[in-house]
Amino acid sequence: MENNFKSGLSALNDKQRQAVMSENRHLLVLAGAGSGKTKTLLQKLIYLIEEKGVSPAEILAITFTKNATNEMIDRLILTADSDGTYQKLMGDKRISKAEKERHRFYHQKKYKWIDGLTLKTFHSFCYSILRNYGVNEFDNKFKIIGDEKRDDDDEIQKNVAPETAFEVFHKLLIELCNDKDYLLRLKRYILDYIIDKIHLKKTDTFSATKNGKFFTSLNGTKLRSKSEQFIADWLYRHSIKFEYEPLLNVKDFSFRPDFFIPDANIYIEHVSDKSFAMRDKEEQFELGNLLLVKTFDSMTKDSALFNHSLDKIIKNRLPSDYHKNRSVSFREEFQGYHEDVKDFVLQVMRITDMIKVENISFEDVLEKARLDQHERVRHFYELALPVVKRYVNYCINKSYLDFNDLITRSASLFLNYPDIANKYKTKFRFILVDEFQDVNNLQVQLIKLLLSQDTQLFCVGDDWQSIYGFRGSNVNYIIEFEKHFPQAQTIKLNLNYRSTQNIVGASNEVIKHNKYKIEKDVRASKMSEHKIVVYAGNSDDENIQFCVDKVRDLLNDGLTGDDILFLYRRSKMFAPYYYRFRNEGIKVQAKTIHAAKGLESKVVFIIGLTDGYGGFPDIWLEDRIFQLIKMANHDLLLEEERRLFYVAITRAKEKLFLMTEKGCESSFLREIPDSFTVRSGKPLKAVVDEVILCRKCYSQLEKLWVVCPYCGQKVEDEEA
Repeated sequence: MENNFKSGLSALNDKQRQAVMSENRHLLVLAGAGSGKTKTLLQKLIYLIEEKGVSPAEILAITFTKNATNEMIDRLILTADSDGTYQKLMGDKRISKAEKERHRFYHQKKYKWIDGLTLKTFHSFCYSILRNYGVNEFDNKFKIIGDEKRDDDDEIQKNVAPETAFEVFHKLLIELCNDKDYLLRLKRYILDYIIDKIHLKKTDTFSATKNGKFFTSLNGTKLRSKSEQFIADWLYRHSIKFEYEPLLNVKDFSFRPDFFIPDANIYIEHVSDKSFAMRDKEEQFELGNLLLVKTFDSMTKDSALFNHSLDKIIKNRLPSDYHKNRSVSFREEFQGYHEDVKDFVLQVMRITDMIKVENISFEDVLEKARLDQHERVRHFYELALPVVKRYVNYCINKSYLDFNDLITRSASLFLNYPDIANKYKTKFRFILVDEFQDVNNLQVQLIKLLLSQDTQLFCVGDDWQSIYGFRGSNVNYIIEFEKHFPQAQTIKLNLNYRSTQNIVGASNEVIKHNKYKIEKDVRASKMSEHKIVVYAGNSDDENIQFCVDKVRDLLNDGLTGDDILFLYRRSKMFAPYYYRFRNEGIKVQAKTIHAAKGLESKVVFIIGLTDGYGGFPDIWLEDRIFQLIKMANHDLLLEEERRLFYVAITRAKEKLFLMTEKGCESSFLREIPDSFTVRSGKPLKAVVDEVILCRKCYSQLEKLWVVCPYCGQKVEDEEA
């Protein structure tokens, strides 16, 4: 390995070599896009073993995905693969992924210095901690519970819980609904805020009917006001049958009283400031000797008083043997509403995840919710937190851990059991962290608990590529690295080996508009043969046709499908492209920008670069429900969108096409100077046809006329 190592170190540029050879306890390698950050991290690892005599067992290298781990292992194996066998195996497209995994495992075991390293994802590392030493903290025979398939260690995949997180949340919600009061409060919430959306303007609600009935009662009746809904729900809760707005004709005219209670033979008119005059109706009730009771909006301001009033008005007029209670069940109450219940469960799961990542207590969340100015938010948390608490207790009882729990339980183990913490602090004298811009609160807490006075921390990342804020990552940890890890050194890798000058220059100009960042002067090592093409079609169809033609040209020029990558902000943007490409027999790599992070391609098309809803930037402040746990900031969200655009641009090695539409260009495109781009698109036809006038008599001429028929002036002379 010695020759490979020495040639590897000599191949580094000055900044990379400085980072590899640094002895600083806390080092941040701030690596611009395409600047060789993974190469630098791996060379650091090899340098420690080969040059500094560090035992592989003393090195912990942490990644974020299993794919990143595999890539590092592959590159390490290649340094020792003298005859090129491994490279041929990994490059053979005929070999299945599973078979390649077996070859990787075999070769990793073959080279003891690689096998001796601890190279894992955060979750895989914590999994091994709790399996081996976490018995005092948690059952070490735990199972992993989750809903999404994680790209992680085989051992984790073999120990998955027999039920998903959604199934558990849903089951616990149904159990809570055995309490009639909880069930009906949940139904009221779902009807009001998920179905009727009464917190939005009435013009925005899709469930509103043309006759102004915007509110739904617990038995599904559509009503005109929140007060009438209160009355209908009270009757439903007390198992009292009612008719809403029944047609009544006593003598002189027909009309519709608000409620009729058949078993009490009583009519209720609810009077509000929007009600019509009651005098004529009251006369009709008197003529028919019908019992009419009026309720008023002012009574609804005190729910206890209103309940008492309804009880007094109605119950005394019911038969003495009237059944006051009725059984309710989850299945019956939510018949036809199961998709809406699913939405509620998913929201509860989301806040559970956020609470864990932000590391805040249920009590603090509940207190904030109780003080919120909006009834909808207060009601949500009153219903959601009991489910969350039950879920946490259920998982403990069943020995389940989710992916956040793996980290929090490991951190708790280190805090509560210093002997275990010291074991790991002593074992790992060198900790290397890849993609540091993506860390969240829990991960940073874990890293800090692993550090001692003798530990060297080597972090690699790029704040300009921090794009996972929606998952809980916190860009603050890399921007203010020295605040979190005192006396730290920062080395900037600013030479881009991937992209051409125009692409690097354009990406630099875009990111300059972000205020919350570390300044870097990123330069390109490759000259530009092509400018960036900004194509503004008159429609989506026109853009698709341009892409079809351009891809065919590229393929005819000798490129393969793997050399061309289509990127988009949201998956639905690519749907019309996908169907057209399929019909045309074109086979084009296509990914969301988030999924493409870390990839590169000779040619990149970024589609959907339009302004407004469904375009890019796509800023979504989310529901206030989530803001209660973590407040979002519009400007910071815009900066993350810009970082996402930066990531997309810097995937391109040689050619870049930016697809937009005329009159709706993304604001990001205006941030790229014209010196880096060539703008293209079909011109619009003139609204007014060209008018030809005779120079002599100013009469209007037709295009093919040779002379003016009015004065004899030659048209050729006119053109000359």
